[in-house]
Amino acid sequence: MGVTGVPSGAGAEPLPQRSRWPAGLPDRDLPAPRLARTITIVVLLCLSIVVSLNSLEYSANMPTLAASVAIVLAVFFLQFLHSSSRAQRWTTRTRVLMLLTQAVFTYAPVLIFHRTWVSMTGPLAGSILLLVPFPRAWIPFAATVAVPASFQLVVSLSWLETSYLMLSTLFTGLVIYGLSRLTDLVQEVHRSRAELARLAVSQERLRFSRDLHDLLGYSLSAITLKSELIYRLVPGRPEQAREEVASLLDISRQALSDVRMVASGYRDMSLAAEAESAAAILASADVRAEVEIACGRLHPVIDTVLATALREGVTNILRHSKVETCHISAVTEEERVTLTLTNDGVPDDLPALSPHSGSGIGNLKARLGAVGGRLEAERTRDGCFRMMAEAPTRPIAARTTQDRMAARPAA
Repeated sequence: MGVTGVPSGAGAEPLPQRSRWPAGLPDRDLPAPRLARTITIVVLLCLSIVVSLNSLEYSANMPTLAASVAIVLAVFFLQFLHSSSRAQRWTTRTRVLMLLTQAVFTYAPVLIFHRTWVSMTGPLAGSILLLVPFPRAWIPFAATVAVPASFQLVVSLSWLETSYLMLSTLFTGLVIYGLSRLTDLVQEVHRSRAELARLAVSQERLRFSRDLHDLLGYSLSAITLKSELIYRLVPGRPEQAREEVASLLDISRQALSDVRMVASGYRDMSLAAEAESAAAILASADVRAEVEIACGRLHPVIDTVLATALREGVTNILRHSKVETCHISAVTEEERVTLTLTNDGVPDDLPALSPHSGSGIGNLKARLGAVGGRLEAERTRDGCFRMMAEAPTRPIAARTTQDRMAARPAA
């Protein structure tokens, strides 16, 4: 069981995507930002070609046609800038200047090109939606859509043509706005997906480091202790040394199993079994252990978290040779499980137990906090060390799900 909740390991789906997104982050499986941006550019280019073809149909001479095409390119260059994601970071002054510039290029040429130019109001409507904050944008947008009605003062248009131009302006403005915003959304999704991939990798690394510390710290300390004991027993008590060798082999096998479980991301532990193992290990270290586990059957997640806390506490005890007695207890009261570990022999120069110290206290606090529990570790007035781990009988996620199911009305 990984502490980060990343679904990996035995019986779970593999995570091939996570291993290949960070760094290079290939986007072959996404119609990614490049495609979205290309579609927007193609649409803007097609609109500019349509206006240029209108100019080709109505222009009387080549200079007029050239001037018309040049202004069309200028307008759609401005439109391209307005549709870019960088435009959202512009200041209010810059936005106003850009809109005024596009408005001049949109309306002034009507006095020169007449019917050729009346279809150019659509891009301006799109720019207004892109650059003016909502809901204020709808007022100038509606005014821009209504402007073609005033073209009858300059160009002789029928009401049918005027209605067509107004609908064309509305349609073009909404299409440009929609495509631009869709492109921004695709880019944001792509960035968020990449960030989630990096976060998943970071969480998996954190899980791996925590599990290695919490599991192997205990096993390696026990192996060191057993090895020293065997070294002392071999000359005078070879039979007992042989028994200790068998115990050492069991611990080594368990350590190997723990490494495999850490690598696979799946690990369940039992508080009762861990307490029994701790008592045997402490006895080998000549530490008098009093173990009292009276919490009954626990939820697998809570069982694992408390067993991890006990293992970390025993690991710290094995590091201090002055420890002579240790008391381990676990009780259940009002849907809360409390594990307490108390030992003597605390050195006077014991460093402060910060969350970033090598004692693993930070890891345990994070584990217990994730299931709705807490951890306290302190030196008592009588010179002992006391670690108290408290957790609910069910983790927060499991409790929320069951409560929701209980509250669901019967069919």
